[in-house]
Amino acid sequence: MKLRSPPKIKVLEALGAIVDGRIKQVGEGDYVVVSSDGYRKYSVHVDLERGIADSTDNGTTYKGYMGYPIISVLMLKGVLPYNSKIANALKGIKWKELNDKYKRYEIVMEIVKNAARRGGVEPYEVDAYVEDIMKRLEGIRLSTGDGRKREEAGPRGGKQ
Repeated sequence: MKLRSPPKIKVLEALGAIVDGRIKQVGEGDYVVVSSDGYRKYSVHVDLERGIADSTDNGTTYKGYMGYPIISVLMLKGVLPYNSKIANALKGIKWKELNDKYKRYEIVMEIVKNAARRGGVEPYEVDAYVEDIMKRLEGIRLSTGDGRKREEAGPRGGKQ
């Protein structure tokens, strides 16, 4: 299955996962990403040569888009640019808590942009970065289903 582009907020969640040190490489192309609440762990596999990516997060598993764990790995691998200024302004955001509380990415995006502003990054800078990443993601062709059994990395099957 070809992975679709994610909701825009997932770009910022990916930055948050990196700046908060929640990503660990555990093998060739294999990573574990810990959720912002620390409760869940997502198994991520990225093989750019074969055009394969998979993750146990809900966005990838159930909705068919590149979830933030995959985007984080693409940033760490240098496939997508990492913006440390914006990332540092997002340090410590409790993404899971915000997503559960508001249940609408548009609302969470506004809250996050306000947090970034307090961290010295203007909303237009955030918007420009997100748009750039979204355009780059359109050009990245990744599919799931390379025949590997998904390893469940955490409680509740790694669900977010």
